[in-house]
Parts: sequence; structure tokens; C-alpha cells
Amino acid sequence: MTYRVGYPTTRPLKGELEITGSKSQSNRILILQKLFDQKMEIENLSNSDDTKYLLDALETKSDTIDIGHAGTAMRFLTSYFALKATKPVVITGSKRMKSRPISILVDALNSVGADIEYLEKKGYPPLLIRGVSTLEDKICLQANVSSQYISSLMLIGGCLPDGLEIKLEGKITSLPYIELTRDCLQVFGIKSTFDQNQIKIYPFDRTTTKKMIIESDWSSASYHFSLLALSKDPQSQVCLSSYFPKSPQGDSALKKIYNDLGVESTHNAPNKLILSRIKGFKVVRKNFQWNLSHTPDLAQTIAVTCFGMGVGCDLYGLHTLKIKETDRLEALKTELTKLGARIGITKDSLHLDPRLHSIKSEVKINTYDDHRMAMSFAPLGLLVPIQINHPGVVSKSYPQYWQHLKDLNFHIQSNK
Repeated sequence: MTYRVGYPTTRPLKGELEITGSKSQSNRILILQKLFDQKMEIENLSNSDDTKYLLDALETKSDTIDIGHAGTAMRFLTSYFALKATKPVVITGSKRMKSRPISILVDALNSVGADIEYLEKKGYPPLLIRGVSTLEDKICLQANVSSQYISSLMLIGGCLPDGLEIKLEGKITSLPYIELTRDCLQVFGIKSTFDQNQIKIYPFDRTTTKKMIIESDWSSASYHFSLLALSKDPQSQVCLSSYFPKSPQGDSALKKIYNDLGVESTHNAPNKLILSRIKGFKVVRKNFQWNLSHTPDLAQTIAVTCFGMGVGCDLYGLHTLKIKETDRLEALKTELTKLGARIGITKDSLHLDPRLHSIKSEVKINTYDDHRMAMSFAPLGLLVPIQINHPGVVSKSYPQYWQHLKDLNFHIQSNK
């Protein structure tokens, strides 16, 4: 299926949208709730495919669990079942999931007493996990590949009698996600410290929290920041809920980044985020530079926004993008080039030259089974009609995305 996306440019961009909770926060809270058998009321839980896969895995009695494309679920469940599986469990996933490395996490767990085997290619899913009663309380692993490995271990640390000390080797990737995990641990009364590449998780005591409100997903909000940046109408304004002025999510860095691209973001009670065009804004720079090592999920959105605005950008700290749902750097280069961009990539950076000519219209954008490819390119429909192949991939993180575009008066035509 293909969606043709366009927008009536004679109207301002207007709407009030409810985006569901952060899948990163939701998945952490669900793992902790199950680990410690807490009857907590959770509001604004993510409705993403990733969270649904995780919920199903935590409730199933099957000894084979297929988590599809859900990388977070694969990593969090590996540590969870290493301690909690009462019978041998196989965790598998999509073809792409079987090519995403997990050896850093598995080898670290096995080094402290876990019983995990690779069933096909060494270092990759599927995994056979036999639960053990406990693990040693000191663990060491590389920190420069994926913060999800670290968070996976942090989540189970409170289950161990003496807690868990995690020594990190190398430069830490996506630091805000580690802090988000600490924030979720605190909800359950689990203390932690983080000092000089060493994390200490203390044993679980008890939690007095009976109700948890999960903040809406900032990664999902990024596409609406892009829409406002690309909108030519000064009256354009979008209201999003529920977003906190002080957010635990690293992707809230959007506010500062997009302020440089003409988008003003203000908070209004109760937890409303108002996006609007900065009055009289004019692009005065032809090239922007950002280090996204702590917020790599924003790279696709920012690159497409800059292309649509006709400005260049140099994005750094992107080494994790090559092991996501697709090789996102290669995918960005391919699809932006089709639209007329001049772009170069390295193993960890992207370099977009200022656009000197018009954007090609009616280009078919391939999504590579990657939700962020579909959602980051769609805002270009403000400028020219474009076509998005396999638009259903958005359900991985933001199932209502296309409906929300329709609510903003986008014209979306389905071609099967």
C-alpha cells in the first residue's frame, strides 16, 4: 500500500492532538511492574506495537515469544527472563531482528551466571533462555553501542539480594535513556547512583506509588515540530498533550533544536504543549550542526526538516542508526537523494548541503520497515505531494499518526 500525502497550503496548520505515552517509559514501567508484582494504576500507556508486544510477552504462557520488530522488547525481555523464566523460553523476532546484534548484553549476562544460548547465528537472536535464581552483583559491559543494553540490566538490578553494580566501558551512548531508566526505578522506590561510568542499583524495598501517569512520547512529537518548521503560514499552531515542562525524556531537546528552525514551543496547563511559528522568523544560517549522540531518534526528522527548509546540516553521534530497524543513515541518503538532496554520510554522521533547487514531487519514499522513515518524510507533503510506501509501519510507535495528519487537514489518498 502507498499513501499520497499533500496539504492545502492556503490554510494554516491547526489542530489539537492527543499523543499517547512514551513507549520507552511505558516499556520500562511494565517490566518493573511485572518484576516486583506491583498493582500500580498506569495512565496514558503507549498504544504502540512495541508496547503491545512487550505486554503480550509478559503475560503469555507460551515457551516461544515472537516480538517482531520490537528491539526494546527483545533487549528488556532478555534480562527479564534470565531471572524470571520458570521454564526454557525462546525469544525470536522478524528477519531484521535476527540481524540486530545482542551479544554485548547476552555475554554480559552469561558472565554473571545467566543461562542464554544463541539458536542460530552467534551474537544474534533468536535466544534460548533458562531462568536462574540469581546473578552475581557486579557486571561489566561496553557502553558505546546501545543504551538499551544498560537499561535492560538496570531494570533487573533491584531483584538481586545485593543489588547490581554496572561498570561501563567506553563513551556512553544515549545518556538520557539511562537517566529515564533511573527515573522509572525511582517510581518503584528503587535507589540508584550513577558516577564516573559506574551505575549502582540498590535492592528493591517497596513502593508506595499507586498511580503512574506516563508522559506522552517526545519522539512522536518531533514530526509535529517538523510540520511547524515547514509551514509557510504564520497562523499555524498545533496543541499536543500530555507533555511535562520538566521531562525525563531526552528527546525533549526538540524544543531547543527547533527553536533554531523557527518553532516556538510553550507549555500550558494542564500539560499542554503549544507549537507555533516564531513571529517574523527568517532563516539566517545556511548550515546547522548538532551532536545527536544522546538523541539519535531525532536524526531522520531533523535531516528531512532541514532539507525541506533549504538549509544544510551536519549531524553527528549517529553510530547507533546502522543497527536500528534499518540502516537509517543509508536509508536517509537514498530517499533524500531521490527528492533532490545532496547528502553524504559516514559511519556515524550525516552531511546535508543547502538545497539549491526545487523538491521533486510525487517521489515514492521507501520506508524499509522503519516507522521513523515514514513519519519523518510525511511533513514534506506541506511543500510538494509525496508518496509513502508501506505506511502501516507507523504502528510500531505512533499508530494514530496518519489520522492525526488528517485532523490537520492533510489530504491522504490510499493506493493499494
